[in-house]
Amino acid sequence: MFPEVRLRRLRQSAGIRKILDAPLPGPEKFMWPTFVMDGEGKREEIESMPGQYRLSIDQLLNEVEALVETGIGSVLLFGLADDTQKDFQGSEAYNENGTVQRAIRAVKTRFPDLVVAADACVCAYTDHGHCGPLTDTGNVDNDLAIENLAKICVSHAAAGADIVAPSAMMDGQVLAIREGLEENGFINTILMSYSTKFASAMYGPFRDAEKSQPGKGDRKGYQASYGDLRTAIRESEFDEMEGADMLMIKPSLFYLDILAELRANTDLPLAAYNVSGEYSMLHATAQRGWGDLKDMVQESTQALVRAGADILISYWANQYNELFKD
Repeated sequence: MFPEVRLRRLRQSAGIRKILDAPLPGPEKFMWPTFVMDGEGKREEIESMPGQYRLSIDQLLNEVEALVETGIGSVLLFGLADDTQKDFQGSEAYNENGTVQRAIRAVKTRFPDLVVAADACVCAYTDHGHCGPLTDTGNVDNDLAIENLAKICVSHAAAGADIVAPSAMMDGQVLAIREGLEENGFINTILMSYSTKFASAMYGPFRDAEKSQPGKGDRKGYQASYGDLRTAIRESEFDEMEGADMLMIKPSLFYLDILAELRANTDLPLAAYNVSGEYSMLHATAQRGWGDLKDMVQESTQALVRAGADILISYWANQYNELFKD
């Protein structure tokens, strides 16, 4: 003990700290979530998410080219629909010639080695903004919803997606999707479930970007409650049993305890979704001069890795060189 033991010896210089500290994650660990829309030459800035855009497919390809040069490992595609494409079922989400399906084909054609994931949900495609068709009482019909999710994932796999990623938090969705993929011959398609996704207050900028705010009510009836740890963990356990290849925690920074708990109890790869509110929160802090953006991004990202994340789904990915390289 002190004075013989002096822990400051192990951090007295930058060189010593560098050989002892865990390295920051490389770009290959990042998956960039981005928003794709119909049309050409479109690049709409998302005011609530500085540095992020709604992109038409041609503009998406330009952005992805820069990502590939950086070494970013993968992208996660979200589709947008205009009001004329929305209906009660959200059927545009599984249109084989829909925007996301065409985007998948375009990205895989031009960048065949890039891992492409596609989000599977209907909230941006329904005229009511919920994650499945509604019953007469206004609740999401779970069993009809999982049929639609299976259709979406099959359409994404047929377009060439490496990973399908259901985000609706419906009971039995992983099993239904796995069966749909198998029945259609997509035995090698990876299923990354949003397995523990919370009814969080941190999704506001995303819903602005996707134009997917529920018309009435909220999603607390199907997304996990942040006050119920045991059920949140069970969500991921059930998805693993149903055949998920990867699990996900969403949001991430407010849920490091659950990320660490899952890491201790599964051998599946774990993704941490560093969500829009977490992203915009750090931007807002930096813009007000209350913290250095690069330092805050590095510290928060290292926390995700330290807690057990294998894959970082993060809007910081398209700024990797500026934020993670010295």
